[in-house]
Formats: sequence, structure tokens, C-alpha cells
Amino acid sequence: MLSAVNPPGTKWPGLSQGMIITGGGYFVTGGHCGTDESGEPITTSVEDQIVAMFENLKRTLAEAGLGFENIARTTCFVREFTPELLKTIKEVRARYYNMDCPPASVMVQAGLYDPKLYAEIEVIAVVP
Repeated sequence: MLSAVNPPGTKWPGLSQGMIITGGGYFVTGGHCGTDESGEPITTSVEDQIVAMFENLKRTLAEAGLGFENIARTTCFVREFTPELLKTIKEVRARYYNMDCPPASVMVQAGLYDPKLYAEIEVIAVVP
């Protein structure tokens, strides 16, 4: 079970400052990118690639019997920090998480495994 923790005056829309985790175990992912079924980066648009990144994560969670509601922590690695990329990530993330979504960090990565990739995401989830 996950419960959002937001002290007075610290709540940001679409982001929790912390999560209390109770229940079973943990599920941790490696990095998920916006790739197609053959592993090639989606290059039609930044938004298409970010949607594919979340869809790939969704498939992995489902395989573990989990969903976005089980995620306790998200880290997104980006190849460069631009307001447009951050806005796209936030807008797409809002399609998958509810407004009490878990704490999230965005970190600039020196490089991702393919220069066509804009971002990579990994999560920690709780197994009920």
C-alpha cells in the first residue's frame, strides 16, 4: 500500500514529496526507453518517444502483476535539460499516474545508450 506524504505548503501538482510503503516486497526496474518492439528508438517526435517509454514501463509492470498505482519512486534520466522536454515528460506522465503520483527526479545523464533517445526511466514499486 502506498500513501502520499505532503507536509503543509510543500505539495506540488502531480508530485508527492514522499510515499509511505507498507505491504509486501519491492519491485525495481532497470531503465526503460522509448523504443519499438525491435528495440529501436521511436524518432517520429519527442512526445511519441516519451509515450513509448511509459508504455514499455507499463508492460513491464503488468508482467509483474503491478500498475502505475504501485510505483513509489520514479527517476527519469534525460540527455539534456530543456523546458520543452521536461514539459513533455510531465504531460505524458500525467496520463499514466494519478495526481498523487510518487516522488520523481529528473537527472541529466552524460549520455544514453543511443544518441536518438531523449530519456530513460526507472522506478521502484511496492508489491502488495
